Amino acid sequence: MTHLSGPVIAVVGPTAAGKSALSLALAHALGGEVVNADSMQLYRGMDIGTAKLTPAERAGVPHHVLDIWDVTEPASVAVYQRLARAAIDDVLARGRVPLLVGGSGLYVRAVLEEFEFPGTDPALRADLERELAAHGPAPLYARLTAADPAAAARILPTNGRRIVRALEVIELTGGRFTAALPEQPRPYYRACQVGVDLDSQLLDERIATRVDHMWAAGLVDEVRELERRGLREGRTASRALGYQQVLRFLAGEYAEAEAHAETIRATRRFVRRQRSWFRRDPRIRWLDAAAPDFVPAASAEAAAFIAAR
Repeated sequence: MTHLSGPVIAVVGPTAAGKSALSLALAHALGGEVVNADSMQLYRGMDIGTAKLTPAERAGVPHHVLDIWDVTEPASVAVYQRLARAAIDDVLARGRVPLLVGGSGLYVRAVLEEFEFPGTDPALRADLERELAAHGPAPLYARLTAADPAAAARILPTNGRRIVRALEVIELTGGRFTAALPEQPRPYYRACQVGVDLDSQLLDERIATRVDHMWAAGLVDEVRELERRGLREGRTASRALGYQQVLRFLAGEYAEAEAHAETIRATRRFVRRQRSWFRRDPRIRWLDAAAPDFVPAASAEAAAFIAAR
């Protein structure tokens, strides 16, 4: 049997459920350090709208793989995988416990599993992106549905970036895009996954409160500054929750109150998709963040896993 390095404790689940607070508690209890698995916290300057913990809020816990890209750069899961694994290996080498924390399901899987990414073809990608710009995502999504129905079922019809990538992989490999997401993946690390969730009504309320706080903390001003730094041209960053709505407000497409309300609605829709993604994975041990023993239960789960090495 191949020896797997570890242990790695993953803290996953939907936005606003309480992953960050739990990760700090686990880090202090276990001697851990956080490795970010939130795709939008990889962008420099996207702080308020991603609920990125400030240095003071990190309470002395080292955080890794944050603020690595300018907002003009497109996301790359393959680059993230390399950086996150290097950070995890460094934490393990120093005798600490890596805590992989975030709600970006594909990013979590890319780190924890034997996950290889097909290459890219700049000319093919450019052709697909020109088609997307000219005609929108609908014709490309129809093509994807015909070529790989399983992939189409996993991608929103409005997510042009992911539709383009799926079609690029299909064209390059002659196979299905879903082949890059194996149904029975092999683990890359010895990992324990703790899922954090809340009752839907409570989570909906928490999302609204979070968006209110972001607005009060200066999200609109943050987006104005990032717009000067090229946010509107960033293919990935400009589509982030809150940021795309504020950009539409700044462009005169929304009133500010509409942008605020649409951020809440869009975040709630996103949370439903996160749940669907994570709940398919039977390896995740789900805990109710509202339970009185939530933190002790998570700590006991992680400590038992570490002790069983």
